[in-house]
Amino acid sequence: MSAAQPPVPPAAAVRLLGPADIRALAAQLGLRPTKALGQNFVHDANTVRRIVRAALLAAGETVLEVGPGLGSLTLALAEAGHPVVAVEIDPVLAAALPATVARRAPGAALSVVPGDAMQVTEVPGGPGALVANLPYNVAVPIVLHLLSTLPALRTGLVMVQAEVADRLVAAPGSRVYGAPSAKLAWFARAARAGSVPRAVFWPVPNVDSGLVRLTRHAPPQTSASRAEVFAVIDAAFSQRRKMLRSALATWAGTPERAVAVLRAAGVDPAARGETLDVAAFAWIAALQGSVLGRG
Repeated sequence: MSAAQPPVPPAAAVRLLGPADIRALAAQLGLRPTKALGQNFVHDANTVRRIVRAALLAAGETVLEVGPGLGSLTLALAEAGHPVVAVEIDPVLAAALPATVARRAPGAALSVVPGDAMQVTEVPGGPGALVANLPYNVAVPIVLHLLSTLPALRTGLVMVQAEVADRLVAAPGSRVYGAPSAKLAWFARAARAGSVPRAVFWPVPNVDSGLVRLTRHAPPQTSASRAEVFAVIDAAFSQRRKMLRSALATWAGTPERAVAVLRAAGVDPAARGETLDVAAFAWIAALQGSVLGRG
């Protein structure tokens, strides 16, 4: 924390939000939660405290929170002594959050960035950790975008739909391994960090949630760009369960050209995309130029 930031409030001085507080705040703001913005607000103190603990944050480190909503998780982070940089797409919620935090966590360090997290390219404070309850419908694109544009992010703990959590942490060969799994593996190691029941949200969603812990690592060593590797991944999973010689035919130009690249990479052309890890996709992308010629 920089010297310019206010002191951390004593944990005892922070008042977290309960069910009645959430409804009262929403009523004051004239807020009707929308599915389009993925607005399901956590109202259970034990849950937000568990999320903060599961994030394994360094003492006092600045946290990036996406979609703070009414401030449940923001307050829990403040209670644990963490300055928060919050990105909020809803202008009403973005405008209301500072007052809520000032009232319920006096002295807490908070910066609010109004806008779409998918458009963020930099944020103040250089946060090293992402901790967020992400909208279900855009969780994967947000995570991939933030990891690609904010290299200072070294760890993360995100709450997403349980099914999405399973996909993000899936290993090659798993029934749910797919493009999100492989793309996330370019940036980070992902592991499940617990489950969250639907009953702790208002309004109650029709699915349970899962916690995913992210730990940044170096991408695979390759001469291909990330965009080139991701193009191979997209092609491999565009027609799930297809053999790679067919799935990569359009990407390579013809099935025969796809077979040539795969054989050069030591990959069975009859294999399927769900059997390859991100390093294999990177190797395939890197060989495209030498096997097929560029331009």
